[in-house]
Amino acid sequence: MEWRRANVRILAIDTSGPAAGAALWADGVVLAEMNMNVGLTHSETIMPAVDAVLRAAGCSCADVDAFAAVAGPGSFTGVRIGVCAVKGMAHANNKPCACVDALEALAMNARGFCGVICTILDARRDQVYSAAFRFENGEVPVRILENEAKSINDFLSALPENEQLLFVGDGVKKYTPVISARFGNRAMLANELTTLRASAACVLAAKRQDEWMDAQQLAPIYLRAPQAEREREAGIQHGI
Repeated sequence: MEWRRANVRILAIDTSGPAAGAALWADGVVLAEMNMNVGLTHSETIMPAVDAVLRAAGCSCADVDAFAAVAGPGSFTGVRIGVCAVKGMAHANNKPCACVDALEALAMNARGFCGVICTILDARRDQVYSAAFRFENGEVPVRILENEAKSINDFLSALPENEQLLFVGDGVKKYTPVISARFGNRAMLANELTTLRASAACVLAAKRQDEWMDAQQLAPIYLRAPQAEREREAGIQHGI
């Protein structure tokens, strides 16, 4: 189905990490945005945030042209909450969905940086969700390393040599000693850029209207199986 339009109104939500956010974007302008990290569950906060940004812009869900979900990688539970919320709103209003990559949206924090943007999210179990991008005269990042769940050392070994590196994401603080020891002054550590913005998801969704989909096609982006699934498979292998 053809979705592309010159002027669109996009509602994006992010529940993939510790903070939750919602943003409404129209014709290149962020009309309203709310980001929360107040210790409540995303299931408690995200729909009130959606209502707040819609009210602030004087809109309703019926006025939205497309709904965007930051679909991961990230917290398995958080990702599911966001994806399900977007699918529900899109289905109820017969509107398309956009699937936004969390690492790419995180890289949007570093627009204007002339070097390699290294996005790392703490995946626990001594791994990071990682990717790398650069901006090449455009509004969206160009990917140079694909999304992977791997050790921080494996990720650092895959980065380009002899280029300035900017590290963003909630994994930066945890792995600062490792990064600094390896790259020294070549690495910039943006400890304040730990979370992505829902408005960045709006921009990415608007730029990629040819990738919009029906609600039933929207699915989480997982780089490894959820813990419950891994434990179930381990039990099967051991005859439990």
